Amino acid sequence: MGGGGTLVRGPAEVIAGRFTSRLHDERVAAWLGIALGVSFGTAFVTGLISHFMQHPPGWLHWPSRPVNLYRVTQGLHVIGGLATIPLLLAKLWTVYPRLFQWPPFRSAGQAIERGAVFVLVGGAVFQLATGLFNIAYWYPFPFFFTVAHYWTAYLVVGALVVHVANQASKVRHTVMTRPEDAVPRRAFLLTVAAASGAVALATVGETLSPLARLALLAPRRPGTGPQRLPVNKTAYAAGITAVPPEWRLRVTGAVGRELSLSLADLRALPVRTVRLPIACVEGWSASGDWEGVRLRDVLRLAGVADGARVRVESLERYGAYRTSWVEPRHWHDGLTLLALGLNGEPLALDHGAPCRLIAPDRPGVMQTKWVGGLVVA
Repeated sequence: MGGGGTLVRGPAEVIAGRFTSRLHDERVAAWLGIALGVSFGTAFVTGLISHFMQHPPGWLHWPSRPVNLYRVTQGLHVIGGLATIPLLLAKLWTVYPRLFQWPPFRSAGQAIERGAVFVLVGGAVFQLATGLFNIAYWYPFPFFFTVAHYWTAYLVVGALVVHVANQASKVRHTVMTRPEDAVPRRAFLLTVAAASGAVALATVGETLSPLARLALLAPRRPGTGPQRLPVNKTAYAAGITAVPPEWRLRVTGAVGRELSLSLADLRALPVRTVRLPIACVEGWSASGDWEGVRLRDVLRLAGVADGARVRVESLERYGAYRTSWVEPRHWHDGLTLLALGLNGEPLALDHGAPCRLIAPDRPGVMQTKWVGGLVVA
């Protein structure tokens, strides 16, 4: 009590007193929590697929079919992640008064629970914010995005599991109980759902070509770019200014005989045309008609063993993805090409001229451009 009998309230009470809407209740929070649980669970699974496709452990070998597996999973990861932002903002607004309760905890068990909530909220905001920066190709932070994004995902999911275990019975009871006045809550939840749907609709065109004109939030659109296909890394950015006049494709390593093939030599081999997508970690993807020679034809010409792994090396001198490994099941697939042309034209320099790898069900960073050599292991 202050002078004159005035009640002095703490900061937490003042903040909570400003949030008197009926929407700050357990039912709204429960439904938003369920939606966020599904969304973050989906993002975690699809994110693991993306990570292990780019950095496969020795015991894991991804199939080459279905052709569009990575395109679908990574598109779902990014588009679903963006659509999660309105859900998270609505959830934080709904539970905001509880975040400032005082005292912050009354027992050791409650301290653990609130600690998990702190990790969950902080990690969720971090994942969505840095993910948004990544698809915008803006990196205002000093750490490597993919490493931080990957490991933070485990913290978020761990905290989410603890939170679900603590709240499951309460949530079940809350959603099964019909409130007396459900109209405001239903309208609020429908508004949040509409906002998430609008974000998804304004992004999905980055991978679904018929909706490309609606892709206002997409960093790349199908049909936009050299030879009507987007690029992430240009030849200029990679330090490639022109095709070296003496360029030859060299096949070395554990081969029956080493090969050194000119562009004319490659074109003298049986040429195939396949339709395959470029699907990038930022969520965008687009299909093109690729013309070239099958990788397996070149490797068999060199007498490569059926179970060999092949490292594809780029003329690019620097970069985390200047090389990529091709497993037997991929190079045996007839859709895996050393591409020399795209959409009826000779391959543009920005797309990897004179020769690039294009294969089914591989992330875009592993579709090595400006190929200069194949090293057999």
